[in-house]
This record gives sequence, C-alpha cells and structure tokens, in this order.
Amino acid sequence: MKRISALVLLCLTLAWVVPANAQIFRGPDSAKRANKAAEKDRKKAAKQREKALKKYAKAQRKAAKQAKQKG
Repeated sequence: MKRISALVLLCLTLAWVVPANAQIFRGPDSAKRANKAAEKDRKKAAKQREKALKKYAKAQRKAAKQAKQKG
C-alpha cells in the first residue's frame, strides 16, 4: 500500500515539475498557438506518467513472481 501511495505522489510531483514552457505568442492567432503548445505539454506529461506507471507495474509483477517462487 505504501508503494502505491508513493507512486501516486511521485506521479503528481512529476506533473508539477515538468516545465510548462510558458511561451508568449503575439499576433492574430496567438491564443490558438498558446492552446496548442499547452495541449502538447499536457500530452507529454501524461505520456511520462503512463510510462512511470507501466514501469512500476512491471516491477510489482516481477516482485510478486519472485515472492511466489520463494514461498
């Protein structure tokens, strides 16, 4: 249970640590470009969180398999 809560905390921390690349756009389509950049940043952060969760799940499966073989 501690591992799961630690992973969730880590994922939430990563979401805040990932730089959002605050860009200032000028011109008629500035809002559109800013929204597109923000969406790209959100997708990148989500992909990193998904990758971390998969890595954690794999480690859990491996640990469970080793525990099953020992006992």
